[in-house]
Amino acid sequence: MTAKTETRTRRLPFERIPVRRIILVALSLAIIYGVVAGSAATLQTGTFSGADWRTLVVNGLARGSVYALIAIGYTLVYGVLFMINFAHGEVFMSGTYTSFFVATALAESGYLNEHPLISIGILFVVSMVVSTVVAIILERLAYRPLRGAPRLVPLITAIGASLFLQYTFRGLYGANVRAYPEIAAIQGTWEIFGFDFLKKQVIVIVAAMIFWLILYLVVAKTKTGRAMRAVGEDREVAALMGIDVDRTIVATFAIGGALAGAAGILFVFVFNQVIFIMGFLPGLKAFTAAVLGGIGSISGAALGGLVLGVLEAIGPNLFLTGANVPSPNQLQPVVAFGILVLVLIFLPGGFLGSDEEERA
Repeated sequence: MTAKTETRTRRLPFERIPVRRIILVALSLAIIYGVVAGSAATLQTGTFSGADWRTLVVNGLARGSVYALIAIGYTLVYGVLFMINFAHGEVFMSGTYTSFFVATALAESGYLNEHPLISIGILFVVSMVVSTVVAIILERLAYRPLRGAPRLVPLITAIGASLFLQYTFRGLYGANVRAYPEIAAIQGTWEIFGFDFLKKQVIVIVAAMIFWLILYLVVAKTKTGRAMRAVGEDREVAALMGIDVDRTIVATFAIGGALAGAAGILFVFVFNQVIFIMGFLPGLKAFTAAVLGGIGSISGAALGGLVLGVLEAIGPNLFLTGANVPSPNQLQPVVAFGILVLVLIFLPGGFLGSDEEERA
């Protein structure tokens, strides 16, 4: 036996130690301890009443509904092309920001508050149409020529397209933050089951559920939906079966863009402002939601969005208030992206996703 072989033999017992698993277990225990200790300390202080927690949950569901609609756009494109469209946040921004000028014109004429239902319908149509057109142009000019390229190439292209759209709309619409006109009819509260809820939050949650139902019916019951599922399974076989692959991919981008435009109107109901970079952070959070639920799963994207929204609303207050951390609400992005890191470490496939290598 040579000296080199003896050295390898002596190292073998140490090489068998599952170092990665030990680190993950230790990290898990540390996180669990921090969450439990922080939550216990916060609850003992009595800083938040039951009404406060209820308000935070509803707020989280409202913002989570917006994240879910945007996340569905990510997961639709991934389910068909197996690529992450990082420009989807700018698709969301384009329709929302364009609708601002329509909303301003309606508000100045008085029509916005005189006919709120029609006005809201107009805003939805404008936002959804613009976002759909931008998504289709993006697919045609940026992604279609790269279909046969390695996966890293479309990813880099998507990042470049994101920056291009950001600064294009900055040049078109300006760099200032603009306050979105408020609609008087959706201000105030409704009493539901003896509790008061903000009207706009209830509208956002219900509207998001309606859009999810429509999407489910489209994907499950229509010819386009069946074609999308077939192309997602095997593009070449789908083409041999007579499915127009290019048209199906365009339809996928169009549906994702329309949902992003709808999410934009719900977003301004909650946050009430627009700016050319407004798509960046919600886009990243929606991507986090898609990964959390299982990238490629529509139900997973919806679930991930709701879970992320609730955790983002409750988490900083619940985990950090008892530790005397100042302004815990400003740490909401830490919670969102901390969740992304943990999911990628412990549950790469998400709640409802798949760990298949070809979808990695």
